[in-house]
Amino acid sequence: MLKKFYKIIIVPYTLFLLYLMFFGMGRTQMEDNLLTIEPIFSTINFIKGCISWKDIVVIVVGNVVMFIPFGFLGWIFPELKELKSLLFTFISAITIVEAIQYFTRMGIFEVDDIILNTFGVFLGFLIRGIVEKKFKNWVA
Repeated sequence: MLKKFYKIIIVPYTLFLLYLMFFGMGRTQMEDNLLTIEPIFSTINFIKGCISWKDIVVIVVGNVVMFIPFGFLGWIFPELKELKSLLFTFISAITIVEAIQYFTRMGIFEVDDIILNTFGVFLGFLIRGIVEKKFKNWVA
């Protein structure tokens, strides 16, 4: 039952995330292409410069939590049941999305986003394992 629900919801969810990444939250095309390749330091600087905790939660925690559902992709694609193949595929895909943001100037190519999003997928993978063990009857 959970797998069927996941199969139905993951495509619209992915489209919603892509919308947020390119057009959501008042995004407009930037005048310059921006590239942030200092892992972790740019996020730390962002947190130091934040006015409110809400900004930190929305941006930093959101970059992790919003990608947890992709840790369940093994339910749809059997080749992504293993962590190594899931992470390799996800990192490749999210890097392409970040590059498109850079080239269209509809966002910033940020290595931290890739790291945080991938951590979200990893958490989703762990949660998927727990769900499969605890709710065997619901997963089918």
